[in-house]
Amino acid sequence: MFHCPYCGTGVKENEQYCIKCGKQLPKDFMSRIYNKKNFNKLWYFPFVSAVIIASVAGVFHLFLKNESAEAKDLYSQGEQQLMDNHYESARDLFSQALDHHSNFTLAATSVEFVDLAISIEVSLNKARQLKEEQNFQEAASIINEASQALRNYDGTAVDQLISEMEELRSNIKVDELKYILEQEPAIEELKVMLWEAESINHEEAEEITENIRNQIIDFSFSKASEQLNQKQFNDAQLLVEDGLKYAPLSEKLESLQATIDKEKLSFETAQQQRIEQAINSAAEEQELNENDAVDLVSASLDKNDQGNIIVNGKVKSVATIPIDSVVVEYSILSANGTEILTNEVVIFPDMLYPEEIGKFEFTHYDLVREPKELTLEVNKITWYTAE
Repeated sequence: MFHCPYCGTGVKENEQYCIKCGKQLPKDFMSRIYNKKNFNKLWYFPFVSAVIIASVAGVFHLFLKNESAEAKDLYSQGEQQLMDNHYESARDLFSQALDHHSNFTLAATSVEFVDLAISIEVSLNKARQLKEEQNFQEAASIINEASQALRNYDGTAVDQLISEMEELRSNIKVDELKYILEQEPAIEELKVMLWEAESINHEEAEEITENIRNQIIDFSFSKASEQLNQKQFNDAQLLVEDGLKYAPLSEKLESLQATIDKEKLSFETAQQQRIEQAINSAAEEQELNENDAVDLVSASLDKNDQGNIIVNGKVKSVATIPIDSVVVEYSILSANGTEILTNEVVIFPDMLYPEEIGKFEFTHYDLVREPKELTLEVNKITWYTAE
């Protein structure tokens, strides 16, 4: 229904005259009415379109938000599986997270890391097998390559994998050192092995380190004592100093070093004669007096792990004043009483106070016998009185 522009009476569409006032309606009246009607209708289209677009955008935003939340939840589950070393499960969860959120960079990186971790685990198992086969160098090489592969990654899972590799690396080094020790290596090789053993963070490595250090001490002490007995003071001093580089807290070597210094000084300052007189006086006093300055407490022959004969013993000072540089002379006899060798060894500590006990020890590397086939006899004990 439209209205006459003159009287306002309602006019039907396509009427040319108003039924009330009888006036002819303007020729463009109907077109204006039609255009106005169409204009009113067209005005709704942008509005409706905007509403539809806004609705679709809202739904899409909610969809993306839900997908992002699902991706984060899957990623968190994957992280937990990764921490538990369940790599296959972790990879599946990270991949699902990417399916929900294709731009999830952290999940993509995690998938790459899991693939690498699975590959590294295969390599570590190969290294373990090589270790059992005593192929230590190749096993260590595999560990080094795996470590290099992880250099661009960080995080708790990476730290766990690195810790696993370091533990395996230490186990390989320990087994390698034990294997080499079984081959009875030379002294120079033992010195290199000592530094390696000290650098290993492993419980067994401490025992190996102590074993190697004791072998170096025994070797240095025995060889230096031989040089001392031959009055080769400089050579003896060098041997002791070299041994102290590897065992700086060795009381045994420190005592020998003090004895060497004193005997060298005595020799260079022409005091050897007075020393010999003191030794002779002590020997004469021993013959005349039952209460000697030094009593032999014990002396025995043993065999170490390397099959070398070791002389062990103890002496006790019964003097009333301190004595130092105590030297024990002994002989080793065969089962039939034949003398095989004689030797002198200094006791440690270097100075003995009244009632104090000193020890002596010497390793014979060239004596290939069983202790039960030998007899140890202590021939003489000499000392100097402290001034």
